[in-house]
This record gives sequence, C-alpha cells and structure tokens, in this order.
Amino acid sequence: MAEADPQKTFNVHDAKTQLSKLIDRAHAGEEIILSKAGKPYAKLVAFEPTPLPRRQPGRFKHLLKDVPSDIWFEPTFTDEELDAFESRGF
Repeated sequence: MAEADPQKTFNVHDAKTQLSKLIDRAHAGEEIILSKAGKPYAKLVAFEPTPLPRRQPGRFKHLLKDVPSDIWFEPTFTDEELDAFESRGF
C-alpha cells in the first residue's frame, strides 16, 4: 500500500479537534485520510448527491387499466345509514 500524503492524513484525535476544517477541505475537493494507530482507516470526501429522475406524469397509468372506473363512485353507505347521518345534522 502506498504511503498517504502526510498533509492529508490525520489521526483520529487530531481529526476530532479539527473536524470542521477537515470537512471544509473535503468539500473543497480534497480527500482527507483518517488514520488509526498510524494506518489509514477511513477517507473523508465531498458528498455528491444523486440527482432524482425527472417526474413523468402518467407513468403509472398502466396500473389502472384493469380497475373499473365505477368503483370510485359507488356509495359505501346504505340508505338507512345515510338517513341516520342526515337526521343527526352531520
């Protein structure tokens, strides 16, 4: 394994005390190596968010092809239940 650049390698104790500065350096594009007992342990790099795909209206329309449209408008209450609600003033 090649030796890490000493300017970019920090032991865990130093990294804890300088974390904010190290984060700024990583955000600026540097790779910061964190070492433990003198051995490289982890790498601190800038975060690159994955872009979300563009929304496509209607892309799930095919899922509704077998669903009859009249199920959305069928009453769910009996006439007696509706009369009971109306008589209570709801």
